Amino acid sequence: MARYQATIAYDGTAFRGFQAQPGSRTVEGEIRSALETLGRRDEPLLAGGRTDAGVHAAGQVIAFDLAWMHPAEELQRAMNALLPDDIACPALRCEADDFHPRYHALKRCYRYRVIAAPWPDPLRERYALRVWPAPDVAAMAEAARDLPGKRDFGAFGSAPRVGSHTVRTVLRADWLRKEEELEFWIEADAFLFRMVRTITGTLLQVGGGRRTREAFDALLASPASPALQGQGRAAPPAPAHGLCLMRIEYPGDGR
Repeated sequence: MARYQATIAYDGTAFRGFQAQPGSRTVEGEIRSALETLGRRDEPLLAGGRTDAGVHAAGQVIAFDLAWMHPAEELQRAMNALLPDDIACPALRCEADDFHPRYHALKRCYRYRVIAAPWPDPLRERYALRVWPAPDVAAMAEAARDLPGKRDFGAFGSAPRVGSHTVRTVLRADWLRKEEELEFWIEADAFLFRMVRTITGTLLQVGGGRRTREAFDALLASPASPALQGQGRAAPPAPAHGLCLMRIEYPGDGR
């Protein structure tokens, strides 16, 4: 029996999220099914994060124990042969028996893609939110520069477990322009439930002139009460299909 660390990429469009749910197609459910074929009992996986329904991933990380008598490269090949077309395992290796992809993670990185265009583009809009008129990228970038730091981000999300705190440390928050495509990159030690999408939606309001930078900063300074209205509350979460979990970093990764 050995513990394996696997990097998982998936198109989240057809999934009800990562975590297994009875009666729903999920990323975890499909991976568990593939591993069961390879001799593992059908039991929960250890995961670095639990993405929402419709969210994509290029660098999700899971861990599992398996009695596998062949090299890790053959296990990776077998998994990719058994997984559906919208899930892949681009990397796999043996790990220490106590490795946990969530608790040992140093930071997580997400990207949210936006297309600033007046007309639909079906080939790109599967993975990006189209908005028009084009938002003010400079205004969004200036507001995003206030995000890094350790603070209570309760205005932008909820804790993943009842009773746990909403303090997180954001390490990076940048808007990048690539012609008519905009990308919001954010890294943190961990994220709250729907935190990235809610921050993105609120920044898009800043870029659209519907919220001031000062109002955005007020949310950072003092988490909003659910009773507050208007600019005293964050925007609704941006749609899931524009979000992608890009990578999770661990000690010794060498990146």
